[in-house]
Amino acid sequence: MDPSADHEHEKIERLRRAMYSRDLSGKLKDRPRHRLEDIRPIVGEDWQHKEEGAPATIVAPRTIGTMRMALRVILGVAVVFFLGAAGFFGYYFTLGSGAMPASSRNIDIVITGPAQIASGEQTRLQIMVTNRNPVALQLADLVITYPPGTRSPGSLPEGQIEPCSRAEGSEDSSYEFARQRVCLGTIEPGERRQGTVPVIFSGEDGDPLDVLVDLEYRLEGSSAIFIASSKYSASFSASSLSIAVEGNTETVSGQPIEFTVTVASNVSVPVKDALLSVGFPFGFTFSSASPAPVSGNLWELGDLGPGQRKQIVIRGTLTGESGDERVFRFTAGTRNSPEERSITTSLVESPFTMNVAEPFFGLAVSVNGRTGTGVIAGPGENVNVSISWQNNLSTAIADAIIVARLSGIQIDGAKVKSPEGFFRSTDGAFIWDRTTTGGDFEQIIAGARGTVTFSFQMPSAAELEAVRNPSLTITVNAAGKRVSEEGVPENLQATAVQRIAVASALTLSAQGLYYANPFGSVGPLPPKAGTETTYAVVFTLTNTTNEISNAKLTATLPPYVRWTGIFSPGSEDVTFNQNDGTVTWDVGKIEAGVGLGGTPPRQAAIAIGFTPSTSQIGQEPPLLLGITLTGTDAAGALVSRTAQNVTTNIVGDPGFNSTQATVIK
Repeated sequence: MDPSADHEHEKIERLRRAMYSRDLSGKLKDRPRHRLEDIRPIVGEDWQHKEEGAPATIVAPRTIGTMRMALRVILGVAVVFFLGAAGFFGYYFTLGSGAMPASSRNIDIVITGPAQIASGEQTRLQIMVTNRNPVALQLADLVITYPPGTRSPGSLPEGQIEPCSRAEGSEDSSYEFARQRVCLGTIEPGERRQGTVPVIFSGEDGDPLDVLVDLEYRLEGSSAIFIASSKYSASFSASSLSIAVEGNTETVSGQPIEFTVTVASNVSVPVKDALLSVGFPFGFTFSSASPAPVSGNLWELGDLGPGQRKQIVIRGTLTGESGDERVFRFTAGTRNSPEERSITTSLVESPFTMNVAEPFFGLAVSVNGRTGTGVIAGPGENVNVSISWQNNLSTAIADAIIVARLSGIQIDGAKVKSPEGFFRSTDGAFIWDRTTTGGDFEQIIAGARGTVTFSFQMPSAAELEAVRNPSLTITVNAAGKRVSEEGVPENLQATAVQRIAVASALTLSAQGLYYANPFGSVGPLPPKAGTETTYAVVFTLTNTTNEISNAKLTATLPPYVRWTGIFSPGSEDVTFNQNDGTVTWDVGKIEAGVGLGGTPPRQAAIAIGFTPSTSQIGQEPPLLLGITLTGTDAAGALVSRTAQNVTTNIVGDPGFNSTQATVIK
């Protein structure tokens, strides 16, 4: 029963006994009555029911809860540990080393060698293998993996190891020795095997090297191969080859340069099949070398004996702006086989830096006041050449000399003039030195400048008739001496080049025809006012030395001349514009030599009709006006030729005389 119900019942019983008791009845009095207040309480619109609270419970002390939590954690850890131990031992005794009678952890492989190794020298590595397993290791082999560039000295391992009949890698010292296998046979429990392996390592000074040694073995009753590994590490103390580069560390853009590269052996054994590779910088143009490279920038040096040296001389030109720095990279090494065309094992690298300096002599060449690539002169034209020079050094230049050589077409030495210089006709050279300049070139102070000149005449068109695309090149070389400075040339040089293209002798002519009209003439001659007379106009083109491209001929018909629409040959592109009366012949390409040496000229003929007016009586009216030929010379110049207007005075037509040129009534 609910305790609260018992309590209420007990209160009622006490009240009932008090009401009927004689002892207590007299003590009972009326209690004062209280007046109800007029305040009306606020009554909610909804019924409310207060839930009875849950009966009080007994709470366990905090220490008891903590103990329970600790017990649960301990129990969980114990379960996890048990499961882990069961899994570990299950794996160990089924699949792990616990299932085998031998473990790789019980095999000691010790590799002993120097910490610093000289590249190219023979190195002896001592290898010791100890079996601490309770069972024998059967068919045991040592597999030694060497770094790239390792070679065999040709001798066999020594001690308790010997090479297998299935040896990997060549015993020839000319080739790379990448891997070696030596046989140990059966290694009994507690037995130790040791021996020495001779090898030749190759590498650059300071480079690390690693040798990996694997022991492959089998166990009795198993066909599986097990492996135990160890590694030997060292570094190179010196390279087997060295490179020395001799040459100027400063040059002028475009000036020829020369290097002498010396490759030397630093070891007491031969370096087989040595190679030299050169990385040329941007702006360098290779010209020649002694000896010549086998391909591109690779030289074969062959075998280098102890202390032997080999030299290579490299020549070329270097271009760049003043202040530029260019780096040449020289690499010497070996390759795996003679068929390869590159270095597989680098033994030494050597950079060589060269600075591009401002030319000691600033040279500039102008032809008839023009410079650059667009200088063109016509056949028979007089050419004036000016060479401006300036000392760009901070010191004086002694014994200066300027030489200008002409190459290409031959010029007439009798028409050459050089006020300050000397023309040497044997090789076409103009020379200016201290003897020709009155001692001015004996010493040129810093910053001094000046100009030398010469002139000549281009060959005539007839002399160039058999020459195709003629040109003349002026090469100017300046030389002098200055006080030697470290890394810079004592004998100075500077160069400037100017090319002169010779324009082609293109000719244009226009001939009117009546009697020799290829289309047949109609009408009176001399022409009669009011009556049409037909003529033919023949255009003739000849060309000498250069090809002319995009050639076009234009001419205009006066209003009293009619275009008949007939032209010849039909293969030519001839058109007429009725709006402005323009005749256009799109010639296109004109080959060099057209019209010369028995070659027929390029021709086109058109037929026209002329109806004279009475106002033209007594005159020789023009039949074709503004005859112009334009095109582009192969030398790069735009060419333009004009011909005289064709009139009724067609002198040159067979059978024509001047009395037939005037218009009659």
